[in-house]
Amino acid sequence: MTRVIADISLSLDGFVTGPDPDPDNGLGVGGEALHTWAFSDDPDDRRILREATARSGAVVLGRRLFDIVDGPEGWNDDVGYGAGEVGKPAFIVVTNSPPQAVRLTDLDWTFVTTGLPDAVAAARKRAEAASAQRGQDLDVVLMGGGATIGSAIDAGLVDALTLHLAPVVLGAGTPLFSGAAPRTLVQRSVTSTSTATHLTYDIP
Repeated sequence: MTRVIADISLSLDGFVTGPDPDPDNGLGVGGEALHTWAFSDDPDDRRILREATARSGAVVLGRRLFDIVDGPEGWNDDVGYGAGEVGKPAFIVVTNSPPQAVRLTDLDWTFVTTGLPDAVAAARKRAEAASAQRGQDLDVVLMGGGATIGSAIDAGLVDALTLHLAPVVLGAGTPLFSGAAPRTLVQRSVTSTSTATHLTYDIP
């Protein structure tokens, strides 16, 4: 069964970027520390990254994040979702208007202009088609940014939340939960490494 999983790194004080993020520094001041785990040699960090990539049938992201990863200082052959792994999922971007050009033309981009629920629905169809083709259950992954994930959770679109909690306090930045409705999650797993605490929750 295809599930929708929100997956994001954040600081101990709840920020998914540092202060002053912009297209040239998408993670803001000090925000690179949030993703140290993704480049770690720790076996558990590598396993978590590998398993997350392997189960991704489609990935949803917001337009601001797309502009960063598709920008000159964004993803490349060594850095990016699924870099170094076998196969890459379809990417669904929530936006008011599609970009005029895409730098990363080797990736499968779809731009949805009718809102987040439609983007998640489109991603689910792509993930289900990929599941049938590969003969295994694949998920929709919401990779961010923070506002996209927060909105999706508030809208009841997310089945599970995976957080990679970095041992850093940023003091300011982009919060993951800003004005979110109160809710209780069900903790499913905790894996601690030298670079992060990886937490997974079901969202009832």
